[in-house]
Amino acid sequence: MFLMAIIVILALFYSFLNGANDRANAIATVTATKALTPMKAVVLASIFNLAGACTSTRVAETIGKGIVFVNALNHDVFLKVLISGLLSAIIWVFICTRLGIPISVTHALVGGLMGAGISAGGTHIIRWKILTDKVFLAIVFGPLWGFILGALIFAAVGWLLYLFFKKTPSLKVERVFKWGQIFSSSFMSLSHGMNDTQNAMGVITIALITGGFISSKGSGSHFSVPLWVMMSCGAAMGIGTFLMGWRVMRTIGWRLTKMEPKHGFSAEVGAGIAVTMASLIGMPVSTTHVLGSSVIGGTFFQNLRRIRWSEVNRMVIAWIITIPLTLIIGMVTYWLLLMV
Repeated sequence: MFLMAIIVILALFYSFLNGANDRANAIATVTATKALTPMKAVVLASIFNLAGACTSTRVAETIGKGIVFVNALNHDVFLKVLISGLLSAIIWVFICTRLGIPISVTHALVGGLMGAGISAGGTHIIRWKILTDKVFLAIVFGPLWGFILGALIFAAVGWLLYLFFKKTPSLKVERVFKWGQIFSSSFMSLSHGMNDTQNAMGVITIALITGGFISSKGSGSHFSVPLWVMMSCGAAMGIGTFLMGWRVMRTIGWRLTKMEPKHGFSAEVGAGIAVTMASLIGMPVSTTHVLGSSVIGGTFFQNLRRIRWSEVNRMVIAWIITIPLTLIIGMVTYWLLLMV
């Protein structure tokens, strides 16, 4: 019971930091272009994020059951693996959030669980097929999909502007896209709820199943996440976005590239489509990297000088080192936990 309580507390704090780093991306562009005030954007994102979390739980199942073989460890050891994985992710996400570096909170948790699992039972208890087929594939294809879709949608937007709005005053066109960003930001938040919000949900749910607190019908294709888990994780994420998400928002919305409403609209729609596609097949992607790539894709073929490459380099470096670093932290954290 004590270990269960620790897992729930850590998972909610992880969700808080997830909101501070990842979900801030869902509202970064809409606030950067002043389509919505930060407060209105946070409220809108919270509503659609929770709706997305209730729409599909495929990613929660991947995170909860797809990293470490549950039956390969006894009850207490498995719960300690979850605790160590959460602590590893929390440490790395907190550091990057304080520095304003957008990272993959999802991959931080994956790396932490891998490291703790390897320390507890060796490499054979890691579900490598799930990792290669879903997680590692998502690391490559998530940003690629975001870049391509962001570029294609911005190209379509440019074509529509030329075809229908070439005689329309620019201020009027800007207002149209600001209204469009309310839709695109909502869509981005919905897709984020279908993917990143489910990290903490998956950990709490598998812990509850392992401890016998809820039905074990989570086996097979059904992974039943309790409503209170969805609500509490969604609330923690919303609080994290409001209290600590501003530095990461500035990186995505202001520092990465010069943002206009048409760029923000294109990036959010492109990223939303990419994240939704991944969520429906249970592939945990980095919303940060998908949206960042979509922002770059939306401006790449227009003017390369609009992109601040120093910020891109920071994102890429964090993207590359997140899983290896959190894997090591997870291993060390598990060893330290055994000494307590």
